[in-house]
Amino acid sequence: MSTRQVSEIGLLRLVALRLVDVGPAGARTDDVGEVVRHLGAAQAQVLPDVLTSLALRTAGRSRDAVVAAFDAGEIVRSWPMRGTLHVVPAEDLGWMLPLGTPRPRVQAARRRGELGLTDADVEGAGELALAAVPATREGLFAVWEQAGLRPVQGRGYHLLGELASTGVLCFGPMRDGEPVIVDVARWIPEPRRLERDEALGEWARRYFRSHGPATRADFLRWTNIPAADVDTGLALARPELATMVVDGTEYLMDPAVPDLLAAHRRQALGVHLLPGFDEFVLGYSRRDDVLEPAQFDRIVPGGNGVFRPTVVHRGRIVGTWAVPRRRLEVAPFDTLDARTEAAVARAHARLPG
Repeated sequence: MSTRQVSEIGLLRLVALRLVDVGPAGARTDDVGEVVRHLGAAQAQVLPDVLTSLALRTAGRSRDAVVAAFDAGEIVRSWPMRGTLHVVPAEDLGWMLPLGTPRPRVQAARRRGELGLTDADVEGAGELALAAVPATREGLFAVWEQAGLRPVQGRGYHLLGELASTGVLCFGPMRDGEPVIVDVARWIPEPRRLERDEALGEWARRYFRSHGPATRADFLRWTNIPAADVDTGLALARPELATMVVDGTEYLMDPAVPDLLAAHRRQALGVHLLPGFDEFVLGYSRRDDVLEPAQFDRIVPGGNGVFRPTVVHRGRIVGTWAVPRRRLEVAPFDTLDARTEAAVARAHARLPG
């Protein structure tokens, strides 16, 4: 067990999250499915952002390769936890859903009555969907509209989310740039089957190895599963993890990460441009390890839940960026020197296409 400075946490996370190419011992791969398996899940309610996030972690840095992984059935988008869209390995969706969806489904059941929907409506929507898919969201909603289910004012999204949470539907391949909804049983014919404790241990192991250094509270917030399940998973994963303590708080991570950072510190210290909703920002219960609390409103203005793309330098979030009218605009929290500004421009030029 060791104690490190808080400033190291962001650098270690950049390595663990594969935002730093650490060479042959942990080189980036063009296997997008393996990248997603490493992460466990990647937040994906904004599809262009997650395409970039995953591409950043591959050797070819190609968004087309990520789309190809969707088309090949290697990865899917669904609501496996927190009631939020994530990309997950297709083969793992089946064991993730029973762990991560009970709480969101309780909340959804309360919302169902407010929307004027019944359990029978959900059942009927599922039967109609299975006869209609593969279909785009617009196409599926049109089927529901014709059947009198009125998929407006949140009703269609509720039906889709409930059917995804119960493992009936998910987003699979792309069609002309649009995600296509598919029948899970047909699209994922050979899912991995894990016993409950085994699944909890697997989820914890993946999270801490890809997101560490991270805390128990981080994993609890990331999955939003019961605390007892968090403790079960952590107990099973702990023998394969390293620990460090900062200001009395225990962090866990892949044991290889500190040495990888030592060997590739210069790259980690450099500038990284991340899209909105990247796991470097979203994957934790608190962000003050990598962001000054006073600056949080700069990346989520008004706390509206819409995360802006971020500039990371020396393991800390130091600003936001955007490309209106195809021109890079950076909003730093403090003045950037000329050398850092040049590094930002180079990082933008290297973004996945």
